[in-house]
Amino acid sequence: MIVRILGEGQFELDDIEVASLEKLDQELVAALDANDEATFRDVLTRLVKRVRSEGKPVPADRFVPSKLTVPNESASLSELRELLSSEDVRES
Repeated sequence: MIVRILGEGQFELDDIEVASLEKLDQELVAALDANDEATFRDVLTRLVKRVRSEGKPVPADRFVPSKLTVPNESASLSELRELLSSEDVRES
């Protein structure tokens, strides 16, 4: 599976890692919905670190579609909300 970290690049992960990433993604959405900045920051940091540690960087000259896109580790709740709202507009 290909995962993109915004502003950083793409990583290729084994399918075995997908379940743990999905769990972290669900925790991230829950923190976003609860407007819980501390939990959001903790989960985002763990998610990005997991992608970096378990994934193999995809060379910059190889473009492949990403199955999952995660914000950069420094993203805030408001930045993620803005990103998600702009994606919703494009999908409508």
